[in-house]
Amino acid sequence: MKANQFTMMLAAFAALTLFAVGCNTAPQKADEKPAAQSDAPEYFLLRPDVEKAYGYSHAVRIGNELKISGAVSMDEKGNLTAKGDLGQQMKNCYADLDKILKHYGYTWDDVVVENILTTNMPEFVNQSAYRNTIYKKQFPTGSWFGVKELALPGQLIEIELEAYKVR
Repeated sequence: MKANQFTMMLAAFAALTLFAVGCNTAPQKADEKPAAQSDAPEYFLLRPDVEKAYGYSHAVRIGNELKISGAVSMDEKGNLTAKGDLGQQMKNCYADLDKILKHYGYTWDDVVVENILTTNMPEFVNQSAYRNTIYKKQFPTGSWFGVKELALPGQLIEIELEAYKVR
């Protein structure tokens, strides 16, 4: 084998090795463990007794996606709070949603879908500026729905979210 052929074969082997290994892969530190990523659903109950009684989970994360059931204004026993006050009910919903996001290490910047259901759309539109205090970077996609009623009498608003975070 001539030197020129050997050099070309060596260059081809080096190129194949770089291709197979990947030249943009950062070396893993000796004390660093690879991030465990599971596609197994992780369920979360904000108010376990209430959610078990009604038969739902408040949130589930699968991989990088987090889906949160509609939050309503209620206390730990499932009783309506802020009766007749849509603005306060909305704030209570966002407070619960914030707890769930934080439980999984998400922020409002990770929210990609927000759907709002309300029994009083004109009043919600009047109160909707409050959302500017929640979403400071960008607004998620989503829809606003005017509905006849929600699950329990007196509930004026329900907010559900989907979030995505690269882990």
